Amino acid sequence: MGGSTTYEGGVAGFRGVVDTRTLFGQTMWLVAITTGFFALGAYLGRSLSYGWGWIWFIASLACLIAMRPAVRSASSAAIGLLFGFGLLVGLGTAPTIAYYASTNPQVVWQAGAATALFMTALGAVGYATRRDLSALGRVSFWGLIALILFGIVAILFQLPNGSLIYAIAGLVIFAGLTMFDFQRLRRGGDLASAPMIAASIFLDALNVFLFFLRIFSRQN
Repeated sequence: MGGSTTYEGGVAGFRGVVDTRTLFGQTMWLVAITTGFFALGAYLGRSLSYGWGWIWFIASLACLIAMRPAVRSASSAAIGLLFGFGLLVGLGTAPTIAYYASTNPQVVWQAGAATALFMTALGAVGYATRRDLSALGRVSFWGLIALILFGIVAILFQLPNGSLIYAIAGLVIFAGLTMFDFQRLRRGGDLASAPMIAASIFLDALNVFLFFLRIFSRQN
């Protein structure tokens, strides 16, 4: 797990090949702060309509797209875009979370706890395994595309138990994506990549949280 460590400026003041523990620590610190901005956005947007939620989601997508060139140029703007992304996603998700919180607040806490356990367990497996998970990452990505198409079909044709099937399949797909993203941390590399990996892990956790909301709301 060792490796050389070279710091030459760049994102967060670092650039070059880094020890895996350094990349892991930096990335998870960014995930934690992004989650804090998400929570702030969810609180500020708790009274927003779903229409406004979609507008903020589109804005967050633009923010995510802008991160890529910033990361490639090792610009510190990538971190600011990451935190802005978390805030905007929180605003976009706020109406959904507010709905569950007002109808059955217990579901929100259950989903949060389940998400923490899910990410901890699958993240640990992905980080610890020595087997190359690149193929799993590709399969999971195409599975995600298929899941989106299934979700559209389930809405259009009112499929029985479509929401439950969608959520369970989503958890399986994001289990693969989570393991793959955490293995990227083990491989080490350029610390400038930390914001993009942090964004991926944050999105893994967010989608898992939303899937658990669907499942627990049905049980209650």
